[in-house]
Amino acid sequence: MKLLHLGDLHLGKTLNEFDLIEDQRFILDRILELTDTDAVDGVLIAGDVYDKAIPSEAATRLLDYFLVELSKRGIKVFLVSGNHDSDDRLNFGRTFFASKQVYISSVFDGTLHRESLTDGDTLVDVYMLPFVKASQVRHFFPDAKIESYDDAVRVILQNTQLDKTHTNILVAHQFVSGSGEDPVLGGSESIGTQTVGLVEKIGYDCFDEFDYVALGHIHCPQRIGRDSVRYAGSPLKYSLREAADEKSAPLITVEADGRITIELVPLKPRRDLRHIRGTMQELLDRNNVTRPEDFIYATLTDEDIINDAMGIFRQSYPNTVKIDYDNSHVQSIEQVDILQNGEKKEFTELIRDFYKLMYGCDISDEEMEVMKAAAGEAGVIDETD
Repeated sequence: MKLLHLGDLHLGKTLNEFDLIEDQRFILDRILELTDTDAVDGVLIAGDVYDKAIPSEAATRLLDYFLVELSKRGIKVFLVSGNHDSDDRLNFGRTFFASKQVYISSVFDGTLHRESLTDGDTLVDVYMLPFVKASQVRHFFPDAKIESYDDAVRVILQNTQLDKTHTNILVAHQFVSGSGEDPVLGGSESIGTQTVGLVEKIGYDCFDEFDYVALGHIHCPQRIGRDSVRYAGSPLKYSLREAADEKSAPLITVEADGRITIELVPLKPRRDLRHIRGTMQELLDRNNVTRPEDFIYATLTDEDIINDAMGIFRQSYPNTVKIDYDNSHVQSIEQVDILQNGEKKEFTELIRDFYKLMYGCDISDEEMEVMKAAAGEAGVIDETD
């Protein structure tokens, strides 16, 4: 029996101002081809199906297309919600979808739902754990001591009876850490001591009873603690920090005796995201311009700031996402302890100092108003002050 593990589709996501819906359709079509080539029996989708709780029409149409195509092939789908998804919206039509072998678990109701697959002597139980918070789990287990996400997940699993004569697989969307190590982030996430995107850590050892754990939430594909506890990662690069990542999808083969093998199948995008570095002249030399349709993050090493660098770059690379500099000016800025020097300064004073250091001249009133407006939108300052 073969199962394909996916996660973090983030349908409807943009890369800065670039719409990725066609890139997402392209990669889903490659995944459909993969299911044909490898005779896949089931697809595990580990949450963050959409990028926003209220997805765009294009995103919902794309998910509909993907699920219909999988259903046409007779492939069973096991889908859980992630922290980006709306539980209720993703739950809509759940019973109807189940009649088409598309099983959705997006709202935790006190039970870890299970669906079974049989292929000859191969017996597999797939358990689906939607994204949960400790407060949700306390509602169903009021007598249990639940103070953290880790406590919550352990209580759910302790109250779930597994048939150990079957191969047991869990699909979940949580921040799971290894023994003394945090997972490597893809760049679209933020991390604190205990959280990623406000999702608390869960120890991978709580999944010891499962033969394979299909995780979502971290965008960099990787194992956690053991090979069979794994993040599929996002199918596309959704952050500039993911430029060096190699995206893949774990293909899990379950033998009749319960043995599991894992193959990481590469996912090649329609347009790659690349980070290039050098002087403007070097990077735009005709002999160096390759795959101009790719998304480009360029770091310029020119000492002087180039006027309209983005406009110039997009003549050769129309999908340039970002340009920054690495030169003596930037390096001198990095040596300054911004927090220490900025503690007693107002926002406008900090911006003036930075602008002066970066460009060697004073910021104009118009430019300052733009900076203040942007900071207000981001919540850095209160524009009413």
